[in-house]
Amino acid sequence: MTTGHRNAGYERLFGGDDLTVGVGFPLTGARTARPDPAEEMRLAAHAESLGFDALWARDVPLYWPRFGDAGQTFDPWTWLGYAAAHTDDIALGTASVVLPLRHPLHVAKEAASLDRLSEGRFVMGVATGDRDPEYAAFGVDRDDRGARFRESVATLRAVWREEFPERDGEWGELSGDLDLVPKPTEETVPLLPTGHSRQSLDWLGEHGDGWLFYHLPDETLDSYLDDWRDVAGAKPYAMVVRTDLADDPTADPEPVHQGYRAGSEWFVDYFRRLDDWGVDHVLVSAGGDDPEAGLTRFADQVLDRL
Repeated sequence: MTTGHRNAGYERLFGGDDLTVGVGFPLTGARTARPDPAEEMRLAAHAESLGFDALWARDVPLYWPRFGDAGQTFDPWTWLGYAAAHTDDIALGTASVVLPLRHPLHVAKEAASLDRLSEGRFVMGVATGDRDPEYAAFGVDRDDRGARFRESVATLRAVWREEFPERDGEWGELSGDLDLVPKPTEETVPLLPTGHSRQSLDWLGEHGDGWLFYHLPDETLDSYLDDWRDVAGAKPYAMVVRTDLADDPTADPEPVHQGYRAGSEWFVDYFRRLDDWGVDHVLVSAGGDDPEAGLTRFADQVLDRL
């Protein structure tokens, strides 16, 4: 069971009683071509000034055109380090690092470095991945991803918490003569397993510092939250919701992939319901064709009323 550690990013997202709201890169909406870094950082600072609580970057090692999405295209460690230099206190998260495709000691070093350079603002979503050709490209058997995920989490915790640890696995061996530096700002970088990550719910509740899940219909979400509380107690629940804000503030909701198109009145009511049900954080998409105006509009019409 993880202890009640806190870094600044985790506290920003989960330290209070109210629902918090983050937004995901690329803020410009460029998901198959390289986004303009300067424009992305300008929008990141704008989102922070509007009161958004987190900036999330996805880990997409290789572009698969059939999937039709390359995330923000840049490596998440470099990208979030760049974002840390252009913002002050907003949390920085990954949604999510594909652990089976990365060496755990590299992940541990990169995550602790980002956590230190951002003064503790980093929260790490972790996952097993969902793009089949990537496993062959990295020489990983996709059937082993669940076991590799568990081993990576255990290794990360060990090298962050212990000095000169002794540990071995498929990734290699530590014999007590090497140490990972830097260590994180707190006992460990907070880890949020994403989806089920090929694990049981009991395992997620015991080994995660929270759970990051996808959008679910209300009745399914209610059931998931009950199950999560049964195994994880007060550990936080975060979710992704696509938010397509209609011009008419009174517009009724229309389902879209991973969320809704609706007026601001409905979204305010929806997020208040999520808060009442026990959702702790939502990752929204608030840009649109004019990203700066879209972020401002969402903040003015929804965020400021929560």
